[in-house]
Amino acid sequence: MDTTILDCLDAAASGYPLNIAYKCKDEKLTFSDLSRLTKSVGTALCAHITPGHPVAVLTGRNVTTPAVYMGVLRAGCFYAPVDTQMPDARIIQILQTLDTPCLVTDKDFLPRIDNLGFEGEILLAEDLTGTTPDENLLENARKDITDISPMYVIFTSGSTGAPKGVVTSHHALLCYLDAVSEVLDLTEEDVLGNQSPLDYIAAIRDMYLPVLTGCSTVMIPKEDFSMPEALFSILNENKITTLCWSCAGMELVSRMGGFEGENIPRYLRRVIFSGSVIANKCLRDWQEHLPECRFINQYGPTETTASCTYHEITNNVNEDTKLPIGKAYKHYRVFVVSDGKIVDTPNTEGEICVAGPCLALGYYRNPEATEKVFVKSQFCDGYEEKVYKTGDLGYYGEDGLLYFTGRIDRQIKYMGHRVELDDVESTVLAAEGVKDCAVVFDENSSMLCLMYEGDASKKDISLYLRQVLPAFMVPRKIVQTDGFPRLPNGKKDRKSVQQFFERR
Repeated sequence: MDTTILDCLDAAASGYPLNIAYKCKDEKLTFSDLSRLTKSVGTALCAHITPGHPVAVLTGRNVTTPAVYMGVLRAGCFYAPVDTQMPDARIIQILQTLDTPCLVTDKDFLPRIDNLGFEGEILLAEDLTGTTPDENLLENARKDITDISPMYVIFTSGSTGAPKGVVTSHHALLCYLDAVSEVLDLTEEDVLGNQSPLDYIAAIRDMYLPVLTGCSTVMIPKEDFSMPEALFSILNENKITTLCWSCAGMELVSRMGGFEGENIPRYLRRVIFSGSVIANKCLRDWQEHLPECRFINQYGPTETTASCTYHEITNNVNEDTKLPIGKAYKHYRVFVVSDGKIVDTPNTEGEICVAGPCLALGYYRNPEATEKVFVKSQFCDGYEEKVYKTGDLGYYGEDGLLYFTGRIDRQIKYMGHRVELDDVESTVLAAEGVKDCAVVFDENSSMLCLMYEGDASKKDISLYLRQVLPAFMVPRKIVQTDGFPRLPNGKKDRKSVQQFFERR
């Protein structure tokens, strides 16, 4: 196996230099173009940062962004993609955690940088890509990089009110890509349709499967997801064969009546989805209108490099179908633990745990959080094995497949994102005029809900939260109360709060 994704890129640029790697609207990058741009970015970065450091990247949804990511790797560093749609306060938290000496942005985002208080160097992607590559400089920058060196840091919601940076190695990503590309059976003739933001964990498939297999990725404009007819036209015009989408994206298309017209995706052969539990009604809609298409359910948190299990659905689902998350990809070991023991009995619920080379290296500059969930296996006494405790509950059925049942803690998957309800509560409590609060998720309406006690108005709270939280973390239902229902021990009765919103 190759040491880094750059080894795959070098092979792709040599094997099919003129094939399209990425396309976004009228922009295109061949594999030869991509390789050249990464070398330009890497060469330019070498003048500003020493190998082994993180580089924050705040760029838009375009074909240049993956080139910047891999350019950071050329410089012997690792990148941290940051969602430019997040509020300044959230971005500041991430930059403070990274403590990076430089960040890369583009001209569109540059006006906001001044509000971040960033004290390091600010580099423009447009300038970096114009640098003449220096092969000797790049070779020296990468000389100490191994397969277990960090490749990227992706930040997720944290229970303490601060985002956590999940550090993934080159080897972990390559193992995952090897596994998923084998299941999908991709060739250089395939075309992926990218839905996820490029800073999000799900996008690693769309960015790096082309580098590994020679296929192409088309970045679908965000605005077209609200117009299914236009969306399907893009799929057909680009002869897109494969979608690696969030369940939320699939459900949006179905809810908006995407399949009611005559314009049906004609080239789709595979749809792989993850991020939450998909609605059976939505999945059946896709199945009935695309009977020749393969549908694959994936499961796995960011800490396991995107996904660790999969299940190919061979029959049309109905309302009562219990969809499994399946079996482990190769390079993974997935098991269920209950009362300190690995559960062998079917239908016995426990915590889903994962081992193998695809695990993250931990949380960046956060050893306390790392030690809580990345633990030494108690089931190996002859050597040390790292195990990730997902916090998810599940069981193996009589069919030998794994089923997801819920969470141990108060983490949810919402709109394809991981959200810690305690993270939202901590932020609400920091708002002026809030004495106490409770945040719950109403599954009936698929909405985050907030009940609070204090003098602040609902409007003021909503405006405050939109300034400090990503939009998907802001509760859509907000209710003021004079006092919370309490349990006999004096704690807030969150179950009663949940039932209150479910009845509304």
